[in-house]
Amino acid sequence: MDTQPSGLDRPDTAAFAWARFRRILGWMAIGTTIFVALAIWVLDMNYGPLSWVAILAVIGGGGGSIMLGAVLMGLSFLSSGTGHDEAVERFDD
Repeated sequence: MDTQPSGLDRPDTAAFAWARFRRILGWMAIGTTIFVALAIWVLDMNYGPLSWVAILAVIGGGGGSIMLGAVLMGLSFLSSGTGHDEAVERFDD
């Protein structure tokens, strides 16, 4: 069995990978904020003033779904980019 450490076991690689992950989430948060603001504006134009429940539903439903997808994709990039996937394959062999 190969005992070579994966990328997140090395401090310099881990710092770079987590910084990239936070950068991806930051950009996705900006995009999500723009999407939610536009969605609320379009709904307000089409249906008139929205209740706070409708606004929270747009934030939670639309914004939450986008951010959940961003976190999961970011974690898959983190895992793949740091060698964790290969470490699991070596462990299985």
